[in-house]
Amino acid sequence: MVIPITESGDAVQFAVRVVPRAGRSGVAGIREGALVVRLAAPPVEGAANEALVAYLAELVGRPRRDVAILSGQKSRTKRVQISGVTARELDVKLSGILPP
Repeated sequence: MVIPITESGDAVQFAVRVVPRAGRSGVAGIREGALVVRLAAPPVEGAANEALVAYLAELVGRPRRDVAILSGQKSRTKRVQISGVTARELDVKLSGILPP
């Protein structure tokens, strides 16, 4: 497993560390058990949170409504939940895109 992923029912939960105002959006690695995601959006009026939800939804091939930020709305470290995906599926997707 690439990062600690909690699976409950038909959803997974994991930690994300957001780096806003990056040159481009994408996964930048793992730091302290959290997936590091760079976002081009600024952390103003929820823009970075919306960009994170959109990015993760696209990453796992799920609609935006299946991605939720459970905690850390105003923090760089967030706990997210994605419905309709298993921990194994998420782990495979992350393994394929993480930098070496």
